[in-house]
Amino acid sequence: MSDDLSIATGNKIEMYQSIIPQIAALIEGEQDLIANLANVAAALKEQFGWWWVGFYLVKNNELVLGPFQGPVACTRIHKGRGVCGAAWQQEKTIIVPDVEKFPGHIACSSLSKSEIVVPIFSQQQVVGVLDVDSEVLNFFDATDERYLKEIVDLLKIK
Repeated sequence: MSDDLSIATGNKIEMYQSIIPQIAALIEGEQDLIANLANVAAALKEQFGWWWVGFYLVKNNELVLGPFQGPVACTRIHKGRGVCGAAWQQEKTIIVPDVEKFPGHIACSSLSKSEIVVPIFSQQQVVGVLDVDSEVLNFFDATDERYLKEIVDLLKIK
């Protein structure tokens, strides 16, 4: 495992294709979930410079804040509430071009303008979500969805 990342420039696809094998190398052989989530959040933040990137984990029937990079965040989210809770409840990725137009959006930061939330599955059950916010409207798309799903699949959460 390397302790340094090689940060790619270029288009979004090239950036994902560069960071994914590095993330795989970072977490390979490490059994501690929190360590892996922390490194994944840090690698994504460093590569893309997003406003906020992090994880929420399902605990006692709510999403609880896990490792993240960015400003302070909401600590607990109920199922169905906000973008994270909706992605958990619907068991699908949700891309929000303008968070102000999302019913029930939880505004942890007024600087967040768009968001993508990718559920993390284990044994066909949502066990957490990867949440990414941008300070730019309409920032995330199907490319982000594809590659972020690939990244959460690397985690192999049990």
